Amino acid sequence: MEAKQLQEIQEKIAAAKAVAVLTGAGISADSGIPTFRGEDGLWRNFRAEDLATPEAFERDPRLVWEWYNWRRELIADKQPNAAHYALADLERRLEAFVLVTQNVDGLHAVAGSRKLIELHGNIWKVRCTQCEAVTENRDVPIVILPHCMRCHGLLRPHIVWFGEVLYAPDVLKSARAFEGCDLMLVIGTSGIVQPAASFVSLAKDHKAFVVEINVAETAASLEADALLLGRAADVVPQLLMADRS
Repeated sequence: MEAKQLQEIQEKIAAAKAVAVLTGAGISADSGIPTFRGEDGLWRNFRAEDLATPEAFERDPRLVWEWYNWRRELIADKQPNAAHYALADLERRLEAFVLVTQNVDGLHAVAGSRKLIELHGNIWKVRCTQCEAVTENRDVPIVILPHCMRCHGLLRPHIVWFGEVLYAPDVLKSARAFEGCDLMLVIGTSGIVQPAASFVSLAKDHKAFVVEINVAETAASLEADALLLGRAADVVPQLLMADRS
């Protein structure tokens, strides 16, 4: 990263009135969180795509919960990294700030982010299949099968599964944040999965300055005004340092 480029982007951040951030698996990877895709998601010869579906849960909820318990055990001791904390610090210094994450590990909230949209849900939350109540549950191991304290209905992970639509109010709030920002940070995401894949275009269409931070070029790189190559845990704190008050 060139010092001149870094300084120019830092000046853009310092002058920004509204900042919107999109994060993906890359920021969590720096905390040691597996992607749970491909080999990382292989468990008892099942792929993530075979288990993270409404059909799989309806067919065998015990099997799905055993897989989610395995995932929870893998990430239970993981902690936010410097990038998570730097973004939480930036939020505290801006009135107009929104952080949209595709990650379900909950690390942004642990780091202190409050203006947070967890687009794909949170692995530490459960939702009742009967009364729809959403509650936090950090039990490791979790009781299998877990039931609702209110109505005794079967609980499911509060995750958006393959074949399910995202929660519409979250998508709308995210879109409005990217339409209304004058600076967008895209951190550790490939920019392929919709609707997040369209957020960079949305911000650009509304004249935002877009900064991408990733270990390699992605689909978003062509639209970004600046690309900073490197690990999120290294680049994000360095980028936001000049804006520290």
